[in-house]
Amino acid sequence: QVQLVESGGGLVQAGGSLRLSCAASGRTISRYAMGWFRQAPGKEREFVAAINWDGGSTRTADSVRGRFTISRDNAKNTVYLQMNTLKPEDTAVYYCAARYGTINRAEYDYWGQGTQVTVSS
Repeated sequence: QVQLVESGGGLVQAGGSLRLSCAASGRTISRYAMGWFRQAPGKEREFVAAINWDGGSTRTADSVRGRFTISRDNAKNTVYLQMNTLKPEDTAVYYCAARYGTINRAEYDYWGQGTQVTVSS
């Protein structure tokens, strides 16, 4: 089992930045692909970004490309999402997820509880 705990969410003005962290426990995530997803009120959960086990490959949704960057530190068992130039439409609960094996946009085995990000206009 892998437990995931997100942190770093909060309230920020449009144009600002936040860095989300996802701390894993239970197992080392060095062989897991990791992803970030988000869900806004009244909408389905959507893919944001993913990274493969060694950080050598990433995927990013079109809506955040150029503004959000996913990274990982396997020594700390932690994954990050750096979010710049935030927009009100980025407001959502952000979830971290883990998947044993290759990078993927949808199929994940473990999920965190989420952290709220609110961007004011």
